[in-house]
Amino acid sequence: MSLNEYLILSGIIFSLGLIGVLRRKNLLMLFFATEIMLNAVNIGMVAISKFHGDLTGQIFAFFIIAVAASEVAVGLGLLILLYKRKNTVNLDSIASMKG
Repeated sequence: MSLNEYLILSGIIFSLGLIGVLRRKNLLMLFFATEIMLNAVNIGMVAISKFHGDLTGQIFAFFIIAVAASEVAVGLGLLILLYKRKNTVNLDSIASMKG
């Protein structure tokens, strides 16, 4: 496969994640869409890194995966806490963050 095909795939996956972020009202689906966008960026960076013969893109992708894992851990913890307090994860019903 050529570099263009990898970048087109990355762009399509990123667009799907962006649509998910803009259209979803559920916080859990919002987290999933954000993860899809991060993985699309990883595909692009690894593809560019492979075709240039450099490991920099792959190293950045590794760090993005590590940051995304910590983001999910903290985000899901906050999501569980919010669900216990409000009994919902719908963004429309959580209009105010007042306790």
